[in-house]
Amino acid sequence: MTKRDYYEILGISKTASDDEIKKNYRKTAMQCHPDKNPGDKKAEERFKEAAEAYEVLSDKQKREIYDQYGHAGLSSTGFSGFNGFDDIFTNFGDIFGDVFGFGNAQGRGRSRSAARAGADLRYDLKISFHDAAFGLTTTIDLEKLNTCSKCDGSGAAPGSSPETCRTCQGRGQVVQSSGFFTISSTCPHCGGHGRVISKPCPHCRGTGKENIIKSVQLKIPAGVETGSRLRLRGEGEAGLQGGPSGDLYVFLHVEDHDFFVRSGNDIICRVPITFVQAALGGTIEVTTLEEKEKIKIPKGTQNGKTLRLKGKGIPHIRGYGRGDQIVEVTVLIPTNLSSKQEELLREFEKVSSGVN
Repeated sequence: MTKRDYYEILGISKTASDDEIKKNYRKTAMQCHPDKNPGDKKAEERFKEAAEAYEVLSDKQKREIYDQYGHAGLSSTGFSGFNGFDDIFTNFGDIFGDVFGFGNAQGRGRSRSAARAGADLRYDLKISFHDAAFGLTTTIDLEKLNTCSKCDGSGAAPGSSPETCRTCQGRGQVVQSSGFFTISSTCPHCGGHGRVISKPCPHCRGTGKENIIKSVQLKIPAGVETGSRLRLRGEGEAGLQGGPSGDLYVFLHVEDHDFFVRSGNDIICRVPITFVQAALGGTIEVTTLEEKEKIKIPKGTQNGKTLRLKGKGIPHIRGYGRGDQIVEVTVLIPTNLSSKQEELLREFEKVSSGVN
């Protein structure tokens, strides 16, 4: 079955702002909410569609991919929609809470697990111009919070274990009814964890996490540039109560080169030639990203003329072909001429102007 356009689902234009996207998602989701439309399968499907559309359009990276490649392009991000209502409420419960004035509204009185995903991490990495062009494999040392090695993340001291919260019976939430909605809010006793630790682990002080430094290997593809981002799933901070680890985002910063300037996948350089080479032509050697390359200078080459070395630029990041190297010629005008050189130039001027 062909998926509908995400912008159409939320009733917005492709230039909609983040606020417009959120506002229209709220409106659509509340109109189609399962508790407001009991037994209405079409409303449930529209509710799921709206959640999927919001998940993509509210994420800058996913939105850019969708705008350029459509639904098919999102497969590269690993996004495949949601696995039922619990998944949707877990991700967007805060939005429903905004509407009704309750925090962490979950709808339908569903209990939620005490498990929490770990935080995502950011790491800024500086690489050379050459490494950005051809890629590299490197290792970084990452400081992060990991599952406590003494209590295995439970937060309880060895020989003890967390106790089920008596207030919420381990659900992490207390339930309230409001008309046709059942609203769940965070349990005030256990803070939403569903469990209470009476004897905290002395190593992590009951947090279930400890600070570590981990070496992480990065494989940087050829063709990246400043602003390129790598995502390493599961390399963020450890989750709570058995929740999944967050992700690590590595932002790349490419150092400037002293000879080349990048323009898309092309590289530009300036090469000086003599007045004689410009007038009579010839062959010179030009430095490329890999080695020196010979290039022919045509007769009568003017200052600022550009010559092109095909396929000597930056590799395309998607793996097909390379850009070009553009050589901008700078004609050097001599400043300290000998008397013989001046005499020859004056003779040249006479011949050029037809004076005997």
